[in-house]
Amino acid sequence: MRRQRSLEARLATNSFLREAEEELEVLEELVREDPSGEEELRRTLERLVPRLERIELETKMTGEYDASNAYLEVHPGAGGTESADWAAMLLRMYLRWCERRGLEAEVLDTQDAEEAGIKSATVLVRGEYAYGYLKGESGVHRLVRISPFDAQGRRHTSFASVHIYPEVDEDIEVEISDKDLRIDRFCSSGPGGQGVNTTYSAVRVTHLPSGIVVSCQNERSQIKNLATAMKVLRARLFELERRKKEEELAKLKGPKKDISWGNQIRSYVLQPYRLVKDLRTGYEVGDAERVLDGDLDGFIDAYLRLQARGNQAE
Repeated sequence: MRRQRSLEARLATNSFLREAEEELEVLEELVREDPSGEEELRRTLERLVPRLERIELETKMTGEYDASNAYLEVHPGAGGTESADWAAMLLRMYLRWCERRGLEAEVLDTQDAEEAGIKSATVLVRGEYAYGYLKGESGVHRLVRISPFDAQGRRHTSFASVHIYPEVDEDIEVEISDKDLRIDRFCSSGPGGQGVNTTYSAVRVTHLPSGIVVSCQNERSQIKNLATAMKVLRARLFELERRKKEEELAKLKGPKKDISWGNQIRSYVLQPYRLVKDLRTGYEVGDAERVLDGDLDGFIDAYLRLQARGNQAE
């Protein structure tokens, strides 16, 4: 089914490109005969360019699971309220990016921190190439700002981690033994009414061998929350095995020549100046508010271009 969806998307893209080419050829002939047609040509190009840029991005997504839906997790680092608030800011940034991209974002679980922000969040992002777009966002994100929680107005540095992994198709086998699971049931927190907050509908599943913990509380039904949590767990375990295989393959290939920047991938500086810079690609934007409002396309494009060059070099 994943292969079928990928082929259908390619056919739709090819059809769009053929129609765009024919339309532009007609307008080009029209402008040659009558220069007044330049305005119509300009409007047509303005309409086509965003779709063409998106197609260019998608041509760089050649991974097996790039066309899949994606799970997005956000966790604060050490630092208490500062990091928890930063994690909430990151969650909002990605939800806004999904809105801009026309992708469906379903918040499966959020754990609020005590004072402000969140302890964790899990989101399922649905849409063509959701994983391909988001996979480069995995890593540690660093924020520098004047703390709103510091009475003396001092500058603080906060860290939060983002994890991206593909949604696993039902036909992919991931072995999970019942004896390896601990399932806890508890009352949901947050909005949802009395029925949600007073019944044991929320579920937390712990996979004992790996230590992976998944929770879900977005549904009123405990059965539905458990099914969703198990689906997320399957995807997490699948991604864990996939990364292990990639690491083993990397060892066989030998050390890479590229400089390794570690896990920290991006810095967001709000004080003493405003700048968001990706440490892998060097891409930077001075309008930090715009980035935090979901304008991530430049960073995603730069990462995909860097990845494409790396694949060509190999």
